[in-house]
Amino acid sequence: MVVGGFVFILTSYPDVAPAPQIDVARTPAQIERGQYLAEQVTVCQTCHTPRDYSMFAGPIKQDRLGAGGERWDQSMGLPGVLYADNITPAALGEWTDGEILRAFTSGVSRDGTALFPLMPYHAYGRMDVADAEAIVAYLRQIPAIEHDVPDRSLDPPLNLVVRLMPQQADPQPVPSTSDELTYGEYVTTIAACSACHTPLTTDGQPVVEMGYAGGHEYPLPTGGIVRAANITPHEASGIGSWSREQFIARFRAMNGARESVAPGAFNTVMPWTDYGKMTEQDLGAIYTYLMSLPAIDHFVVRFTPGI
Repeated sequence: MVVGGFVFILTSYPDVAPAPQIDVARTPAQIERGQYLAEQVTVCQTCHTPRDYSMFAGPIKQDRLGAGGERWDQSMGLPGVLYADNITPAALGEWTDGEILRAFTSGVSRDGTALFPLMPYHAYGRMDVADAEAIVAYLRQIPAIEHDVPDRSLDPPLNLVVRLMPQQADPQPVPSTSDELTYGEYVTTIAACSACHTPLTTDGQPVVEMGYAGGHEYPLPTGGIVRAANITPHEASGIGSWSREQFIARFRAMNGARESVAPGAFNTVMPWTDYGKMTEQDLGAIYTYLMSLPAIDHFVVRFTPGI
């Protein structure tokens, strides 16, 4: 019976439709929208580009844009060793537009491999189709960089269970900006704020009842451990005491030059450099949505210095 279940999973999953047959237009407006989304909202490049953690918040290395290679492993609470793929045209040149779109919205690679949801495709799968296609258009025109990335290695049983994780995308239209709460939910979702700010179980699944309450640990290349903040509207342990203006200003403060960070000193994986360039409208909408969430009392020790 166990063998039968094993075979069933191998032959029946991932249970996702074939890649759509699409030919994405590459108009200047679409590429511009895709660049904004990929670099400031969904921050694809934050994970798929090497980062310089000798500087605060680890700004990406622009000369390696999209080349991949960043590593995540068991020290970060993950069930194995994973690497960010090369998403430049050097690696995606033979992929169809539909295959690229399916990968980041449904979690299935070109060859049918189930992607681990460290890339938050469950969130990206709710993206408006036009926005998803804009990201494809953007990825098609970034500079090609030849860079081979190692294969992942998932620990059992996740190396099998991962096949059950992809799901068919459920795209939602971009809400009107006049409905700031609903629009804010859309932006917060595709920005995948929950992916970092919601604690995970030992098998990498989100703890739903602790949504946005923070606490997940991230060992830093410069030493020490930083933890995701509680961004629920709890007055004492979250951001409930923040005004809209303070929230936006916190992001805007990161638009300037980065400061160097000494080994073991406070640093963060939060890509402030990228999110800080979001529009005021989008940041304000995120604030409105976060303030509508249940306030969860969860005090987080943000940083433990390296030894």
